[in-house]
Parts: sequence; structure tokens; C-alpha cells
Amino acid sequence: MVDYDLQDIQERCRDLILSEEQLVEVKQRLETELNRGLSKEDHEDASVKCFITYVADLPDGTERGNFLALDLGGTNFRVLLIHLGQNCFDMKSKIYAVPQSIMLGTGEGLFDHIAECMANFMEEQGVLYEELPLGFTFSFPCQQEGLTKATLVTWTKGFKCAGAEGKDVVQMLKDAIKRRGDIKIDIMAVLNDTTGTLMSCAYKKHNCRVGVIVGTGANACYVEKLENTGTWKGPRGPKAPQRMVINTEWGAFGDNGVLDFIRTVYDDEIDQNSINPGKQQFEKMISGMYMGELVRLVLVKLVQENLILGGHGSDMLFQRGNFFTKYVSEIEGEKKGEYNSCRMVLEELGLGHANDRDCAAVRYVCECISRRAAFLTSAGVSCLLDRMGESDVTVAVDGSVYRFHPHFHDLMMLKIGELSPHIQFDIMLSEDGSGRGAALVAAVACRLER
Repeated sequence: MVDYDLQDIQERCRDLILSEEQLVEVKQRLETELNRGLSKEDHEDASVKCFITYVADLPDGTERGNFLALDLGGTNFRVLLIHLGQNCFDMKSKIYAVPQSIMLGTGEGLFDHIAECMANFMEEQGVLYEELPLGFTFSFPCQQEGLTKATLVTWTKGFKCAGAEGKDVVQMLKDAIKRRGDIKIDIMAVLNDTTGTLMSCAYKKHNCRVGVIVGTGANACYVEKLENTGTWKGPRGPKAPQRMVINTEWGAFGDNGVLDFIRTVYDDEIDQNSINPGKQQFEKMISGMYMGELVRLVLVKLVQENLILGGHGSDMLFQRGNFFTKYVSEIEGEKKGEYNSCRMVLEELGLGHANDRDCAAVRYVCECISRRAAFLTSAGVSCLLDRMGESDVTVAVDGSVYRFHPHFHDLMMLKIGELSPHIQFDIMLSEDGSGRGAALVAAVACRLER
């Protein structure tokens, strides 16, 4: 009876398990979308925008001085003070919350809140009266027109600040600082968290060419030859940069329907109940903002079909958002056949009547969802590696899903190796990537100015 039931559960999850052929197809379709995003003719209509970051130089180790970094990319943001010296890297940082009222308020209110926290941090660190260079990580889709000019295209990750879309976020930060009048900051660069992640690892590994985020959101950047970027409006030729970091914004991959061949009823439900229906389809299959909810939707279906928990759910289980993504990592972190964490999670959800078979089923569902996320991310990275054509590349990765899921790294190593067998690669966790990387972009900009 147990085997039969497990087969039933596996049948309900079958669409969540991607074949090698499907992953190769995802790779090929992403390649097409990247070319559209980089094309002067197709960029406007492209889902994967491939924004030029204007970051053309990677750290070379000769950067020196004190630098500030501001890292905004989710419900918290960080302010950092970084000192770079000869064989010396010192970093102080503090995390500040972005309350829900500010996330859904006005753009001006958001940047006033950030400026206030920055002033408090600088005072605590004793640098309130210094004019310091700043690197600003702003992890939302932006159209960049230079290293210090970035127009917000659309909010993601639960933000909906009025009066900010279509505006230059660097100017909004400058205006907020000016309204205060008590701090002096020289904004040297604005960048995405993927670029920060890449830069952070490139400081240690000079062959780092790809930055990936798998956290609240999902995105990637990589180093592209300038000759392949039709949207570049700057000079070309020997004196122009020969390469450029490209922020793919691949979270929106599939917004034009090209991923419909692997989407499931669970993905459709996630999308319909999100604050941005029809947008960020790839991200919704991968990122921490949605992973736990995907698991919950599958579990609800299994309960309704009387396949788990004796057909008895709970009010907590049936309510959206109650199965947190951290539960997936906790449940999969146990040895096979051990269900202590799983039972604790189910008890929190009012499901104390679960037996071992139920726990095995819940773990199986978690594995299906997290494996799919890891393999889709791997297909994307494999596409970028093949595209660059370099023989030995370090891939920098950051984000809560990659960092805390017990098997995500190993799953990515396995699948990228299978999809790009001729390329030697390594995956490196980007420690404090988006913050440290922002300071390094500012440091590189200062080095080039000198």
C-alpha cells in the first residue's frame, strides 16, 4: 500500500522533474533570449533585457582607501565601510530593516529612510565628516546609462514604492542625502547585486566571469565581448573597453511564453497570486520568495486528493505563504529516513498527526521543487559558460537559497558539469558579495580616475 501511495505522489510531481532534453532546450531558448536582449533591434521587446552595467574593469588588487557601500535588494539593506590596503581588507557593516509601510510607500520615503540609516552608521563609525566614495548596489531591474545613472524599470521582490519607476535611483539617493544636509557622499557607481557578487569574487579569483544570485530573487551577470553588444552607445575600437559586465535580468526569462513547455499548474497559481502576474517567470520557478509556496501548493493538492496526512490538512497549511522556504532547507538537511525537522515544521503548521510516510512524501516534494530550481539555474549558468567560450571560469554565487540549502551547490556542480562537459569551472560562494562588491566597483572607479 505504501509503495502504491508513493507512486501516486510521484505521479503528481512528475511535471516538476525536468529531463536532460528539457534542460538543454532551456539552455538553447535562453541563448536566443540573450541575443535578443543584446540586440539593438530587439532589445525593446526582449524579456531578458541584458542591461549594460558600464563595469568594464575587474579588481586587480591595487585598489586602496576607505569606501562606503550601500546594498539594497530585499526587505533588509546593509551599509558597509570597507578599508582596502596592501594585503589588508577590513569591513564594518550594519543591517537595517525596510518596514512594509516603506516598501509600499513612496520612493522619496524609501530613500529618506536609507539616507537616515546611512547617516547613523557613519556617525557610529566616526566618519560622519569625511567625504567617502560610495558603491550603491540596487538589486532591481534598471536601465543603466552610465556607471552612476540607472533608471528603475520595475519593482520586484515585494516592493511597490510609488513615484520611483522611470526615475534615476542615483539621483533619488542624492536628493535624499541633500535633504538631510549632514553627510557628504561621492556616489561612484550603481550596480546590481549580481555584479557585486562577481566583483567580490574577482578580487580573489581573477578568472571569475559570472555572478549569480539565488535568494529572494534570481538573476545573473557575466562578462561579454563588447562586439556582441548592439545596445552599447559608447565608442568602439582599440581605445574602447573590449568587454563589459552584462546584467541579464534573467528572472524575466519566460515572460514571453518560451518557458511554457515546462511550467506547471503550481507555477500558474504562484503567478496569478503574485503582485506582478505575468512577470519574472523564471525567478518564480527558482527563488526563495516562491520556493516554499510552491511546496505548499503541491502539499495542498496531495491532501485534497487524500494522498497524505489522511486527507486532513490545517488552516495554516491552506493559507498562502505559511510554508517558508527555510523549511525546505531544514527538511532536506536531515539524513534520509530521519524526520525530526520535518515533524517540527509540520507541527508548526498544525499537522501534528503526520506519520513517517507523510514526512517522506513532504521531503520528496521539497526535493522535487529545490532540484528543479538548482537544475534551471545550472542550465542558465551552462548557457553563459558556453557563450563566453573560456576554458576555466569561476562562477560567483550568492543568495539565501544557494547559501542555506544543503544540496544546492552540489546539484549545480553536477548539472553544470553534465551540460557543459568541456569547460573547467568552479562555483565560489561570494562572501558579502553585493555589499563588498559595491565597494570594489567604487574602488576600481577611483583607481581608474587616478
